[in-house]
Amino acid sequence: MSLQDKLDAFKADFKAGKPPYNAPPEIHPIMERATAELVASGQAARAIKAGDRAPQFRLKDQDGNEVSSADLLAKGPLVVTFYRGVWCPYCNLELQAMNEALPQIQALGANVVAISPQTAVNSRKSVRTNKLGFPVLNDARGETGAAFGLRFSLPDYLVDLYKMLRNDLPAFNDDPSWTLPMPARYVIGQDGIVLYSEVNPDYTHRPDPSEMFPVLEKVANT
Repeated sequence: MSLQDKLDAFKADFKAGKPPYNAPPEIHPIMERATAELVASGQAARAIKAGDRAPQFRLKDQDGNEVSSADLLAKGPLVVTFYRGVWCPYCNLELQAMNEALPQIQALGANVVAISPQTAVNSRKSVRTNKLGFPVLNDARGETGAAFGLRFSLPDYLVDLYKMLRNDLPAFNDDPSWTLPMPARYVIGQDGIVLYSEVNPDYTHRPDPSEMFPVLEKVANT
């Protein structure tokens, strides 16, 4: 089953209010409105894309270790996925799919990191819950997400909904701003140029990890 098939199956169960989600039906039009507005804003088209130079970053992983994009790129290509947080089931399904693909990605000479605005405690939970073989880096206040053009502010009505659902982003992220990154995945070449990019303002749609393989194979064979 592809990643998108898994996401669609989860979405169907979530919208149907099946246990353990038990989501009230009135929340779905609100979430869909926010997604439609973000799509219409055109922000995704303005984000870092293939052919651009990737912003460098130096962030701490879930255990407090400093991780530098420059150091990782000295070893080979780098796969970067932007992750909203452990509270997001769609994001967790994506990380699980990335983890399943990790041996093949590493066999092609690349490393993988996830970048999230959440706190280290929540990143440790992400790594533990999803049994990840790659780090989740703490992007304090979403500054790296902003450098990639991905950070956006939640509209007030969505903030109200999140508060009602007790999805307390300021607590999750130790940041009062109510901002998130759009889900995005990149392959960055050793020269710092983005070789592959996928940015989608609709968080329920994610590319399958296999879509990166031709790019990684091409780099490995050059």
